[in-house]
Amino acid sequence: MTTLPSMNISAVERDTGLGKDTLRVWERRYGFPQPTRDDNGERVYPAEQVDRLRQMKRLIDQGHRPGRLVAASDEEFEQLCSVATSGGRSEAAATGEASLIARMIALLKANDVPALRQALNQAMMRMGLQRFVIDVVAPLNDAVGEAWMTGEFQVFEEHLYSEQIKSLLHQAIANLPTGGAPRVLLTTPPDEQHVLGLLMVEALLGLDGATCISLGTQTPLVDIQLATAAHAADIVAVSLSAAFSGRQVRPLLSQLRAMLPASVELWVGGAGAQRMPAQDGIVPLPTLQAALDALESWRRSRANDN
Repeated sequence: MTTLPSMNISAVERDTGLGKDTLRVWERRYGFPQPTRDDNGERVYPAEQVDRLRQMKRLIDQGHRPGRLVAASDEEFEQLCSVATSGGRSEAAATGEASLIARMIALLKANDVPALRQALNQAMMRMGLQRFVIDVVAPLNDAVGEAWMTGEFQVFEEHLYSEQIKSLLHQAIANLPTGGAPRVLLTTPPDEQHVLGLLMVEALLGLDGATCISLGTQTPLVDIQLATAAHAADIVAVSLSAAFSGRQVRPLLSQLRAMLPASVELWVGGAGAQRMPAQDGIVPLPTLQAALDALESWRRSRANDN
């Protein structure tokens, strides 16, 4: 029987799509993977661990939490992999999420804050943070926005919803491990007050091992420039909502791009990014999945450089 060779950390990163910093964070936080060391003291990963990491990456992309996957028994893990291979999220799961969103809208209309908070918390714990943000918070934001525009919701109800989501995401972000690469500075420019998109991206990037430094909303461009240098940021991520003036997007981003070092990537997400014309040196993030794809691209480019 042929024994498969072990891999160094760079090879594992290329093979699995998991960044080096993510692997190190998991090793410290969860006790897995458990690499050995070569004669130079560098991490070396056995083939069976690499295979499990590869499977974990597929499951995490579908919304499972790393901690839960590490703690799963071999039987539970194989069952999760079997479900993922047979088609991932089922039609029943998608229907269940739609029903959950409808229930939350009903709770908002009834001004039942305790029940709403409980439903949100239970959904996040059951689904995992990534899937909760992408499959529940994002469509729920749209549903609440539509209800407000059609007059079904009063302004205070929209604010009530925003505060519940902000509180929940702040709590989830505070519990994420920190210290991994890249270092991402998150903010919105002046005149952009919407913070939910920023928090959603921060949750997803932090969950994937990035170090996120949030400045909140409405940061002057010169302060974004100063903060980028002070925190040695690799990436500046700016969120623009649909309410942001379309006429301001191009000149504002051009000015900010010119103020940042060429080595620092500029990402622009939110509904406003969907109206953004193509500009050199700017990475558009029209969807939440695009943010995860951009993170993976950044890590791969740095791995290739090394």
